[in-house]
Amino acid sequence: MIKRGQISEREKADIKTLIKFVGIFCHENHNEEKVAFSFKLLDLKEITKKEIALCPDCSRLLAYGLTMRLKCPHDPKPMCKKCETQCYHGEYRAKIREVMKFSGMYLVKHGRLDMLYHYFV
Repeated sequence: MIKRGQISEREKADIKTLIKFVGIFCHENHNEEKVAFSFKLLDLKEITKKEIALCPDCSRLLAYGLTMRLKCPHDPKPMCKKCETQCYHGEYRAKIREVMKFSGMYLVKHGRLDMLYHYFV
C-alpha cells in the first residue's frame, strides 16, 4: 500500500536522488523528444524545485521507481542492492541497475567524489 500524506525527509532525499539519476541517464542516452514528467501521488516540483523532462521509457521507469520507493516496507530503507525484499521486478530491475551504474559514474567523472562511497559500501 502506498503511503499518502506527508513523506519523510529521508524519502524526499531518496526521491530527489532517483529523479536526478534517471534524468542524467535520459539526458545523456536518449535523443528522442522529452516531455514534462508528473506523478499523481506527489508534487515533484515541491521536492525538486524544477520541472523534469524525460523520454517515455525513462518516464515509465521513474514512475515505477517512485511507486516502489513509496511502497518500501523497511524503515530505515536499505540500499536496494542489499535489500532482502526485491521490489523491482523483471526488466525494471535490470534497467534501474543500468541507470544507477551509469549515472553514478557520470557524477564521479564530473566531480561528485562523494558518490564513490556507494560503490564501496
